[in-house]
Amino acid sequence: MASTVTTESAENPSASTRPGYGQLLRTRGAWTFLLPGFAARQPFAMLTISIVLLVQHTTGSYGAAGAAAAATGVSMALFAPYSGRLADRYGQRAVLIPGVLVHTVSGLSLTALALAHAPLWALFLAAVPTGASVPQVGPMVRARWGVKLQGSPLMTTAAAFESVTDELTFVFGPLLATALCTTVTPAAGLVTEAALTLVGGLLFAAQKSTQPPVGPDSGHARVEHTSALRVPGVRVLVVTFLGIGSVFGGMQVSLAAFTESIGEPGLNGVLYGVFAAGNMLSGIACGAIAWKVAPQKRLVVGYAALALVASALWTAHSVLLLAALGLLVGMCIAPSLITGYTLVEGLVPAGARTEAFTWLTGAVALGQAAAVTVSGQLEDRLWDGAGFLVPMAGTVLALVTLVALRSRLVAQQRNRTVARGVGHRVPVTVD
Repeated sequence: MASTVTTESAENPSASTRPGYGQLLRTRGAWTFLLPGFAARQPFAMLTISIVLLVQHTTGSYGAAGAAAAATGVSMALFAPYSGRLADRYGQRAVLIPGVLVHTVSGLSLTALALAHAPLWALFLAAVPTGASVPQVGPMVRARWGVKLQGSPLMTTAAAFESVTDELTFVFGPLLATALCTTVTPAAGLVTEAALTLVGGLLFAAQKSTQPPVGPDSGHARVEHTSALRVPGVRVLVVTFLGIGSVFGGMQVSLAAFTESIGEPGLNGVLYGVFAAGNMLSGIACGAIAWKVAPQKRLVVGYAALALVASALWTAHSVLLLAALGLLVGMCIAPSLITGYTLVEGLVPAGARTEAFTWLTGAVALGQAAAVTVSGQLEDRLWDGAGFLVPMAGTVLALVTLVALRSRLVAQQRNRTVARGVGHRVPVTVD
């Protein structure tokens, strides 16, 4: 008879074969990279909103603030995959240490230039290295889970857990950044982000025992090193994640403009926290469900729900209605993110795990950057809340692409090793 076995159950015979968060967190050595990883990724949720609030304060323009934040997001999106590829080849530590140092220096430089009322082009010059050097901690943690859970049903649970962790940072990050910028000084958010990146990044880099192996001992010596973007399914997921990024960017600028227009700027972090909380709660639920529906179908259905709810954001004219819609939008994002990361394992060849995850993370950042720019212009030129049109347009266009090309998300049979990322459960038949 066929049965499903896992790495975890092999290490711990008493462990339940049913995937769950408790079993996941009992994985040997997991906490050595989870706690530093959480600390290292926390500043990422503070970066965009800190730039927006600082530059808007010094220039008085949401358009300028959005453009500066967009420069950071674009550079991150362009450089993140190369960072992931280097991490796959040379090790995460070799990429992290110089990265966090560059990010800290460039982030503090951007802060100083903004406070000195430097021209916008000067802010761009500082914003580019700030974004390019953002540590890709989330993809690196996912790659470490892939090593720990190779062939385990806990892969899906780990994907959900990482999504929940990401969203937990987006609950606290914007709240902390907004509180610092509005009650201490407009520069406090970006300064704190740089300091946390330095400390958290170095702590995570110090965890050498759990990083994926590289070189002759990696187990990938006979696997060709090819770009993950050459896989058609990854390109479809990149477009899908671009649409998700448009939601994040549009929400950040538009919520800031809305709360400013009603004279309650402190509510910005609260409303964005509600949005992130919805994302986190649905992520927890996704990880607790033993899915029987194919991930390709789940992604299409979940994304259709996201596009529908995001299309209603621009109609909200009260704090309560906007909070309710934001909660629903957040609840629709997590299933799409989790399913997208789940699909990566079956689509991407071995040796390109971190790069594949960084392509998706970079797509979110690029979508966010474009949305921040366009939303800022719409808020400056049209009515309060016009920036909410961006999440609607971004998700609808991505949904059309996803539906048209969904067949490319089905993994093809290969005669070579397949990368074990954080993804769907992979059963192993035994006698």
